[in-house]
Amino acid sequence: MARRSRKRNISFVTKLKNFATHSKSLPFIVIFSILGILFVVIRMKGIEQDYKLNEIQKLVRIHKIKNKELKAIKAKELSVKKLKAYAQKFDLSEPDEKRIIVIP
Repeated sequence: MARRSRKRNISFVTKLKNFATHSKSLPFIVIFSILGILFVVIRMKGIEQDYKLNEIQKLVRIHKIKNKELKAIKAKELSVKKLKAYAQKFDLSEPDEKRIIVIP
């Protein structure tokens, strides 16, 4: 029984070698190998781009938060109370009509 399985294995291996090296089947093997490799490469590129997109989205979220914080600081610094305090600190007075310049 063991000899029969060896014969089958040997015959299967020889059949596989003959099929792989046959002139009609070799182009198909090469084409399918290339297609398999291309599939893997394209899939890896897609995953890599997804990681980069996630990093960019994370940076956008961080910068939006920083922008909101800076807007809050700007609003606080330009409040009426702060401006009056700056005017008193630097001894400034309100301008009269002659000193006001309108920029279009």
